[in-house]
Amino acid sequence: MSAESDVRLAADIGGTFTDIVLDIGGKRLTRKVLTTAGRPEEGVLEGMALVLSDASLHASDIDVFVHGTTLATNAIIERRGARTALIATDGFRDVLDIGTESRYDQYDLEIEKPAPLVPRALRFTVPERVDVHGGVRLPLDEAAVGALVPALKAAGVESVAFAFLHSYANPAHERRAAEVLAAAMPDVRITLSSEVCPEIREYERTSTAVANAYVQPLMDGYLARMADALQAEQFRGAVYLVTSGGGLTSIEAARRFPVRLVESGPAGGAIFAAAISARLGEDRVLSFDMGGTTAKICLIEKGEPHSSRAFEVDRAARFLKGSGLPLRIPVIEMVEIGAGGGSIARIDALKRVAVGPESAGSEPGPAGYGRGGVHPAVTDADIVLGMIDPEAFAGGTIPLDPGLARDALARDIGEPLGLTPETAAYAVHEMVCENMASAARVHAVERGAIVGQHTLIAFGGAAPLHAARVAEKVGVGRVVVPPNAGVGSAVGFLAAPVSYELVRSRHVRLDDFDTDLVSGLLGEMAREARALVEPGARGAPLTERRLAYMRYVGQGHEITVELPARDLEPDDVARLREAFEADYAAQFARVIPGAAVEILSWSVLVTTEARHEAPVAPVADAPAPMPAGVRRFFDGRAGETIEVPLYRRDDMAPGARVAGPAVIAESETSTFVAASFDAHIDGAGCIVMNRKAA
Repeated sequence: MSAESDVRLAADIGGTFTDIVLDIGGKRLTRKVLTTAGRPEEGVLEGMALVLSDASLHASDIDVFVHGTTLATNAIIERRGARTALIATDGFRDVLDIGTESRYDQYDLEIEKPAPLVPRALRFTVPERVDVHGGVRLPLDEAAVGALVPALKAAGVESVAFAFLHSYANPAHERRAAEVLAAAMPDVRITLSSEVCPEIREYERTSTAVANAYVQPLMDGYLARMADALQAEQFRGAVYLVTSGGGLTSIEAARRFPVRLVESGPAGGAIFAAAISARLGEDRVLSFDMGGTTAKICLIEKGEPHSSRAFEVDRAARFLKGSGLPLRIPVIEMVEIGAGGGSIARIDALKRVAVGPESAGSEPGPAGYGRGGVHPAVTDADIVLGMIDPEAFAGGTIPLDPGLARDALARDIGEPLGLTPETAAYAVHEMVCENMASAARVHAVERGAIVGQHTLIAFGGAAPLHAARVAEKVGVGRVVVPPNAGVGSAVGFLAAPVSYELVRSRHVRLDDFDTDLVSGLLGEMAREARALVEPGARGAPLTERRLAYMRYVGQGHEITVELPARDLEPDDVARLREAFEADYAAQFARVIPGAAVEILSWSVLVTTEARHEAPVAPVADAPAPMPAGVRRFFDGRAGETIEVPLYRRDDMAPGARVAGPAVIAESETSTFVAASFDAHIDGAGCIVMNRKAA
């Protein structure tokens, strides 16, 4: 953004809590309120009113409002989207069922995949055919499109996705079919695969278009209600939404392509962790974001989170690729599991303690909330262990009932296994930490990284309570809990740049490279992306990043190679091959001499500058403050209750050191310093836990 805005507000709508951050010239005020699942904007307005009251400001004083939401993700997982139809090329009705013809677990004879978002009865076809080069082989039968209208109306269809064969190469048929349908059904939302995902790979493109159509009415309604509510509060600033790729986009773009918001909340957390890692000079970081409903793990190298063009939602198997619905959108790559403060604990058929992925959410919430929840959740275990102060939870806004938490653990876990409530709580705590440690190990292996060589940055309302134990399990020796960790994703929103990325497929071989054709394509993509970014950039300078997705001819996957942000010249072709083979050798330790190279897709990212804080200078040691009290904590490994000192984070100056075990409390969350760690406050105000020497 061009000018530094004086007053900026961010809202992160999670499955359990809605986090609000108000930034006034660098000074932050925060609030946590329970998410209002039925109408999420109500929780945002409640939190906004509270934090503005704290600052003695009004909604009209806000210059920029940024928010992210899991609404699109939850709608897909819970199947609460619109009644959607798919219109495909004649003969391709069953693309969603056929998929890639692969099995994510080839030895499972009873394998189950997530059900398609569009049932077979709502999939239709029309005669038309475009070839891989964009040539029309069979003209669109417009009468066939019109003939579908009675069936669509009779089925009560609210949204339609068009996904014609090779429309990424020539979108004319999709566009004309949409015009015909819109004239007959003006109230129906229409998604074109050539707009939302103009790439090869028929199944992934169709799945992405269907997902966009499925969530579009829901998101459009939510965004319209949010805009009306802000207007009623006399808000006159700019509104942005966070995309899955970690950039900001306008409400208009979000309404067209809501599928790009699927991972918006977790993306904010990755941005937050990346900014912290850059400020602290940490080159290898494992981001650990644990909220009320889910935990997210992301690898960050040299201040940049790993990104991808593909993502799966609603996986049938937690850690197995191919078991979910594929979406081809720019996304920050991470692994997400159902492990949060609200994750419900139970005894499985083998009499083992299991945690999640089901969550108590905010309604009714964990048993200790006293809102009608009867099953124990991770938060209940932390209460019974003594990690959470029942009177200071969420800044004292949500009083907790330890008796209800204890009763739920005893009833569902303790009595069936013959355990005390405290031991049952320890079992739940151990299991959820092991689930998150397993996710970290799998994610690191998939990226070829050694997890123990990374620094763990923990944030989210529940992560600081569990970070030390997760670090012990995965062999990490350094843990950082930043300031405002409890609302980290919302803080990350404020650091995100305004940006938009376009990816398009256009097959080109290096031995037959047309520089004019490619430069024209990239120039057109850059103009389209700039048109989406410039209104939100408000005069700020824009940068472009151009990429080519390259492979040896005949291979199944591509390597990303950076291009110059200008028209290409004949001399660039040799440099492209050199760059491709350098990256190929780095990944596979060899190249294939003389093999032909092809480019399948092209990407253009237009973005403003991300916000960066100054690096942190070392600080001298300072004496630790006197403990503000003691916390009775059940040590499961020792099998006894011990007293640990309780410190207030606000009382700890930079350089202050404490030895574990200890609890460092603040309004948004609490950090548990395990006995195997010492902690100190660094120059940025972060709690840094280092493993004690053996």
